[in-house]
Amino acid sequence: MAWALKLPLTDEVIESGLVQDFDASLSGIGQELGAGAYSMSDVLALPIFKQEESNLPPDSDNKILPFQYVLCAATSPAVKLHDETLTYLNQGQSYEIRMLDNRKIGELPEITDKMVKSIIRVVFHDRRLQYTEHQQLEGWRWNRPGDRILDLDIPMSVGIIDPRANPTQLNTVEFLWDPSKRTSVFIQVHCISTEFTMRKHGGEKGVPFRVQIDTFKENENEEYTEHLHSASCQVKVFKPKGADRKQKTDREKMEKKAPQEKEKYQPSYKTTILTECCPWPEVTYVSNSPSPGFTTSTHNSFPVAEGNGSPTHQPEPVVQVADNLLPTSTPQDAQQWLLRNRFSPFCRLFTNFSGADLLKLTREDVIQICGPADGIRLFNALKGRVVRPRLTIYVCQESQQAREQQPKHENGDAAANTFFVYHAIYLEELTAAELTEKIAQLFNISPRQINQIFKQGPTGIHVLVSDEMIQNFQDEVCFVLDTMKDDSNDGYHIILK
Repeated sequence: MAWALKLPLTDEVIESGLVQDFDASLSGIGQELGAGAYSMSDVLALPIFKQEESNLPPDSDNKILPFQYVLCAATSPAVKLHDETLTYLNQGQSYEIRMLDNRKIGELPEITDKMVKSIIRVVFHDRRLQYTEHQQLEGWRWNRPGDRILDLDIPMSVGIIDPRANPTQLNTVEFLWDPSKRTSVFIQVHCISTEFTMRKHGGEKGVPFRVQIDTFKENENEEYTEHLHSASCQVKVFKPKGADRKQKTDREKMEKKAPQEKEKYQPSYKTTILTECCPWPEVTYVSNSPSPGFTTSTHNSFPVAEGNGSPTHQPEPVVQVADNLLPTSTPQDAQQWLLRNRFSPFCRLFTNFSGADLLKLTREDVIQICGPADGIRLFNALKGRVVRPRLTIYVCQESQQAREQQPKHENGDAAANTFFVYHAIYLEELTAAELTEKIAQLFNISPRQINQIFKQGPTGIHVLVSDEMIQNFQDEVCFVLDTMKDDSNDGYHIILK
């Protein structure tokens, strides 16, 4: 009997020992990693990635989404599931945007019975074109004098007050509205996507735009500067009726796909809901003041250099530099970088990440955290580099004083005693309009003061500079600029020697 009583006790002891050995074997896992080791499992083990309610409140508790904007135009059916929606618009056609008040009861009481201000703008979706936005818009203005990129159809709009379209901001309109009342604004986009492609010989794939709305409330000084909400959507603009044809083509293309292939694409929705985004970074200059970089000088002549062949006291043209994240960036700097580069949905995920932490992430890490579409975009932005311009030319102004002094020197000393300073001009579009704009910026004059640009050819002939000629310039070619007054007006002719 005694032996029979001991048998259960022996089983319990054995079972207890096995459990202790198993726990002990688990306790050592992960201790081999040194302090400098970096793995994806460590990143995903952080509380911010566990999606625990105790540590990570849902988005609706953290974010205030008081408004919703709905563009009354159908989305394309040829967009993959994880990609952003794409909407086709016809040039010059009026499209309704419904301004909806989504506030909960008691939310944002400070704007109850008050107006808010919304700014609508059409901007570039591609990062490369965003870096050269000013040059792109000025080139469009040069080719389409008197036209605007974005207009309000005021007679069709409902509930908007004090609509404005700044003459210096061709792609921006603004207005006041009461969130408690029905509000619909009708917009017209007059530029088309193929106007900003590199080659303009027909059949090019047009660049996508963004329609973005930023809404503000009044501050203590009754100025509409306190940001409330921003949202945007991706669009392409075609010539009249072109959007309808493109929509039909996409629909027919999807109908021919196999059922398993169709599942990889989004359905086409009758309206486009603008998705939340960060405020447009240049929203501070949307007031009635001219935008930075616009030339307002009215010089009657170019400044003449004294002995150095370069414009007097002219700064070197500023080249747009990519906004790269640095390893020394603090977590606060990293958050600002994410906002500036349109990664606001992921700011909360990377709250405690410094620049070094973000730059350590591999492509697979970022895709696992953010999903395929946003992950690839974020990885490319993290590893981004300054884009080399398509063409660089060097110019200096021919000095009349230097030419007069040269005969006075003997034995060729004139060339040795004259110091010429050249300025770099960076071209992206390789057009005569872009070259005119860059030369005007260099001399701080209006592009309208430059009537024609010629290149000195064989036997001293003057050949009119065209887009095709610029496209055949050698990279880093040097020119001496000579100016010739136009007797018919206050303008000038530029001669490249």
